[in-house]
Amino acid sequence: MKPALCSILTLLAGTATMSAITITAPVNGAQVTSPFSVAATTANCDSKTTVSMGYSLDYGATTIVPKSHNAASGTPYAFSSLVVAGEGEHILHVKCWGSHGAAGSIEENITVVPANSTPPPNVTVVSNIQSLAGWKWNHDPGTPGYAEGSSDIVNSPTINGNSRQYSLSFTNAGGEIYHIGFGKDPAATHFVYNTNIWLADPSDIANIELDMNQVIANGDTVIYGFQCDGYSGTWDYTINLGTPSKPKGRWEHSNVVCPDPKTWTSNVWHNVQVSYYRDAVGNVTYESVVLDGEQSDLIGAYGNSAFSLGWAPTLLTNFQIDGRGENGSVTAYVDNLTISRW
Repeated sequence: MKPALCSILTLLAGTATMSAITITAPVNGAQVTSPFSVAATTANCDSKTTVSMGYSLDYGATTIVPKSHNAASGTPYAFSSLVVAGEGEHILHVKCWGSHGAAGSIEENITVVPANSTPPPNVTVVSNIQSLAGWKWNHDPGTPGYAEGSSDIVNSPTINGNSRQYSLSFTNAGGEIYHIGFGKDPAATHFVYNTNIWLADPSDIANIELDMNQVIANGDTVIYGFQCDGYSGTWDYTINLGTPSKPKGRWEHSNVVCPDPKTWTSNVWHNVQVSYYRDAVGNVTYESVVLDGEQSDLIGAYGNSAFSLGWAPTLLTNFQIDGRGENGSVTAYVDNLTISRW
């Protein structure tokens, strides 16, 4: 029996090395901030030539990543990609596929920690946008009724000492937009919107909207509209059913559930993180949303969202609260509002 056992162990050891995937970043057990770089390589996949590679987090959807441009034909398959993840512990799976159904994978443990001042290469991070001077606000004419608001920096409640308070009163489900420009970059195509929200009393809130606008190279404005819809109980995103010059904007329900804002726990910090990217003409793909550490993949959340508004080059963000019912008032706080782009 011993020779047979040795043969089995030898076979298993050989099988384990058939897909020689090496994760070059991050290292196993690493603490990273989101987004973080994943880089991997393999000489073969289950003893076959590697056709493609990709990754997944925990038990989410797999993302296929093209071969790195500097990986010449005939050399091991290599890729590098930026990954978005909610704070906490995760299992990173790196996978390969080869000819004739060959496949292989390895995994490692990582922990996503709060953002710091050292972003991954090629990523621009603008932090603490809530603390910038020059915020403006107005009633959103796209909502019914009326709303009026105010906003200022406060030191309580706060995470880093400079949270922003947003106060509004409304009638007939009116909504208030709070907005500010934070730069310009017509070339960036990928974004991560990350913020912490504190609701003093959410009972009068219908929707919480977290938007970003970008004027791209052709002069159109891409509206990355995203909201927690208290009426449908879903995360929603915006699309333009018309053309940039004759737009017909509309909210679409996604596949991901969002708890009705009026049920969010009051007087605690809630973290929201949204990732999306666009193509050259403003077709936007919404990838994932993280609420309080729980990440969900957005499936089929795609559409054109380009509008010919005649704006000068800008990056602009909106924070909006829509009221619920005939009248009411809301006080919310935002801290660590950070937008990463590349």
